[in-house]
Amino acid sequence: MSNKKVDVGFIFQITDQVLWNVFKKNEIGDVMLPFVVIRRLDCILAPVNQKVQDSYMKFKDKVSEEKLDPILRKAAGGLQFYNTSKHTLESLKESGKTIEIDFNNYRNGFNEEVRDIFDNFQFDKVVARLVKNKLLYEMIDAICKVDLSVEKVDNHDMGYIFEELIRISNEQSNETAGEHFTPRDVIELMYKIVFSTEKGELSQPGIIRTIYDPALGTGGMVNLAKNYVLDELLRGSKHKPTIQTFGQEINEQSYAIAKSEALITGENAKNIRHGNSFTNDQFPDKHFHYQFANPPYGVTWKKDKDYIVNESANPAGRFYAGLPRTSDGQLLFLQHMISKMERDGGKIAVVTNGSPLFTGDAGSGESDIRKWIITNDWLDCIIALPKDLFYNTGINTYVWFLDNDKPAQRRGKIQLINANILEDKENGTEGFCRPEKRSMGNKRNKIESFHINKLVDIYTSFQEDRFCKIFDNEYFGYYAITIEQPLYSDEDGEIITDKKGNPKANSKKRDKENIPLHEDIDDYFKREVKTHLPDAWIDFSKTRIGYEINFTKYFYEYKPLRSSAKIKGEVENLEVEINALLKQLLME
Repeated sequence: MSNKKVDVGFIFQITDQVLWNVFKKNEIGDVMLPFVVIRRLDCILAPVNQKVQDSYMKFKDKVSEEKLDPILRKAAGGLQFYNTSKHTLESLKESGKTIEIDFNNYRNGFNEEVRDIFDNFQFDKVVARLVKNKLLYEMIDAICKVDLSVEKVDNHDMGYIFEELIRISNEQSNETAGEHFTPRDVIELMYKIVFSTEKGELSQPGIIRTIYDPALGTGGMVNLAKNYVLDELLRGSKHKPTIQTFGQEINEQSYAIAKSEALITGENAKNIRHGNSFTNDQFPDKHFHYQFANPPYGVTWKKDKDYIVNESANPAGRFYAGLPRTSDGQLLFLQHMISKMERDGGKIAVVTNGSPLFTGDAGSGESDIRKWIITNDWLDCIIALPKDLFYNTGINTYVWFLDNDKPAQRRGKIQLINANILEDKENGTEGFCRPEKRSMGNKRNKIESFHINKLVDIYTSFQEDRFCKIFDNEYFGYYAITIEQPLYSDEDGEIITDKKGNPKANSKKRDKENIPLHEDIDDYFKREVKTHLPDAWIDFSKTRIGYEINFTKYFYEYKPLRSSAKIKGEVENLEVEINALLKQLLME
């Protein structure tokens, strides 16, 4: 993660001088974000405004709006945006009496793509509140004092300012931060693991790479991942790749933020799209080299059920491997991302809770999805994260890393890393996180950069130790067998048979048994079942193959109980202390 310092003091200055007592603390971002965007656009357009207005006046009545757009983009020097209004933010201050009308004319002068961003920001509501409280002029005057010209703030620095603004806005709104904002320490871990083996290839000349997030939020994952590659991983490198970022987001305001950042930092804003990734995939034929996501946990997909069930029947569809229960769509996101992997080599890092690891018996949709992923040898590594890292949940979380072109030594194997350990220097406990200096919502712990680097070392060394286990793919599979016992007659205790002479099964004594795939079913049955139930048999027609990943079991460490002598000694010491205290009280 970059330690680059950016000057965001203007955020607090405007908050204190203009917005205080009118907007709540958790609403400051609703005001500041669109105004920072509009100020950046205003500064960039300053040198070309006259050319755009001249072209607009010359062609507006002669060509269709569709043909006018490329003419105006050309007049704007090839920018993705322009403004046909006679106003600028500076000129709006010249007539305070008509500022509301003039500001609306100015906003409507932007091209359609920019207006779409403001619509998704619900900027009209913000402006209406500023007008109602007689603060629109003050807000425009305050933002005009911030120089966001390219000469003063280049695209890279603008990206950092915008990221800081998003972070501050989300931290001041703890109750909703987790919905659209993944903590930076988690993102840093994800991209450092993904790119830990990529430096050699990315430093070759002429490399073009794509990064995608199907649950984009405000765009933090793709932007931080890109910045890491260019600023840190390849710092000082002679050659750097061209990195293109893509994303889709269903929440309107989050989409507006992500698209704004792309627009004001020189990215292709058309690669940021709005809509439901399940039912309205905006990149149906696109594949990506790297994918990062933190999709919502335990969110129902019932409203999308008909569409998804229909696609699951198509062998070429995204969800053919299986469907999870409708109460949780995490494994749908994972299947969607797998369908987007670059065929010549794609990597995925995705955050989940524990449910996708083990929910669902053999034959269920969840188990079948895990089977599909593991038997195709796409699952590379899973890291169990420390608790209390996220703003809106304290539950156990995990990062899955997938790779459809594993290096030779990792093929056919899955690496599990247990990072769910809090560092405790007083007791000498080596861990992977420290308590936050102050809690933000449920976020009470933080993974420091040196913890992350230690985890990267564990990942890349690919050696087992107390924090790392490595298993063959088959290890996670099992046969789910049904064990039957005969039905006996009440009279003489004889086994009841059917017409063919086969014993009838007693459904009340029916049992299930899971047998590891590497075991022989008959040998296991004779050894573990027959010795106790000599009349039992397996109903092979009900046998299913299941897959699950039981993290807790693999990293379980037995802690012996304290000896009775030690407990007795502690009790005796306690009695001595109590008697001494009582004696002291009586003397007083």
